[in-house]
Amino acid sequence: MIVVSDTSPITALLTIQKIELLHQLYGEVKIPPAVAKELLNYHNALPDFVQTAPVGDSLLLEQLKHQLDPGEAEAIVLAKKLHADLLLIDEALGRKAARHEHLPVIGLMGVLLIAKKKGLVASIRNLIEQLETEAGFYLSRQVKEKVIAAAGE
Repeated sequence: MIVVSDTSPITALLTIQKIELLHQLYGEVKIPPAVAKELLNYHNALPDFVQTAPVGDSLLLEQLKHQLDPGEAEAIVLAKKLHADLLLIDEALGRKAARHEHLPVIGLMGVLLIAKKKGLVASIRNLIEQLETEAGFYLSRQVKEKVIAAAGE
């Protein structure tokens, strides 16, 4: 399975020390250089399973850079280039642009739901609280309730 990620899912999981969930679910996770740069601005090192892959220049990248931050734009282009099975991205504009490119997307909450269903986490409610307090991750009350309900908590 080829999985590409934007910055926010990885940095959030690194901050709450749950990055191993990505490895347990997907094995290797590919990131573009802009995402690696963003991550290394806040974290000392990246896990070995998070691998940087070149993006190259493209018309799509230039177009996306006008509407998205560099990490999101490069993640979408890399996912398209690698024919990724999944793109991990949380920001609404980035998700919309990825869907426009016919890429399968999932956000951090989707990843946590899969981890819960596979028995890798005991409580999504606790992880959401950790994400909010430790990582500054914002979820609306409605989304939070929807995710917690989907997790059966």
